[in-house]
Amino acid sequence: MRQALQLLGGWDLAPVPLLGLVVAAAGYLLATRRLRARGVAPWPRRATACFLGGLAVVGLAILGPPGAFDDTFFYAHMTQHIALTLVAAPLLVLGDPVLLLLRVSSPEVRRTWVVPAYRSGVVRRLSNPVVGWSLFVGVVLVTHLPAVYDFALEHAAVHDYVEHLLYLFAATVYFYGVLGPTTGPHRVHEGLRVLSLFTVMFPMAFLGFFLYVAPHLDYSFYAHVDRPFGPGPLQDQRLAGALMWSSAMVLSVLWMVLAGLRWLHAEERRTRRLERRQVSAAGTATS
Repeated sequence: MRQALQLLGGWDLAPVPLLGLVVAAAGYLLATRRLRARGVAPWPRRATACFLGGLAVVGLAILGPPGAFDDTFFYAHMTQHIALTLVAAPLLVLGDPVLLLLRVSSPEVRRTWVVPAYRSGVVRRLSNPVVGWSLFVGVVLVTHLPAVYDFALEHAAVHDYVEHLLYLFAATVYFYGVLGPTTGPHRVHEGLRVLSLFTVMFPMAFLGFFLYVAPHLDYSFYAHVDRPFGPGPLQDQRLAGALMWSSAMVLSVLWMVLAGLRWLHAEERRTRRLERRQVSAAGTATS
């Protein structure tokens, strides 16, 4: 019980990420308020809840206990990575900030800046589902190579301001292609989105499984840290592997179910449109 309280009481309120989260939340809420002031269709509360929830998860992962103990316990570091990539990023995407930006911008700003950037070659390539999948999986696998992982832990600036942003960026790019509420530069069939979410869980699950069954410590950094409580280095690595293995499967299935439900709704809409066309064509032929 005492160890649990020590873990939950660990917070590191770094000013730079805290300021970034506050600015992002304030900007989003200000944009939704501006839409209401214009008297147009109100912004969906579900989208607002998802976006703010994603920011809250980012804050908890970076500033809360996972961030406070990420250089002490491997499982805390792994919890941080899982929260950023498989929870925060999809929630931010479901908040649909791109559509909000398009709706709140003035016609001149939208025509001059937002739409050209949205249709640029870089965004078009990143929104390709194959590119997004490869980027996300590649970042996860490369950053978990022992040399890369230890280097990030030994250099706080790299870990705090490069690795975290890289995880969030790669995961957001991927999930925007498979969960994005609005149509991006690439139209992806709903069935391919489900298939992508099904396949993306395997690299992370296999990596977690190999960490769990490894007979030796793969990350030398954790062999020399001072542990005030908790498991030893090898047990810590196995716990981290189990977390990655299980969460990759559970959370990927959760988002896969959401994509599957969207697929069913899309098929229902297509069926209704086809029925209306058939009724209209029959009425025209009768006339």
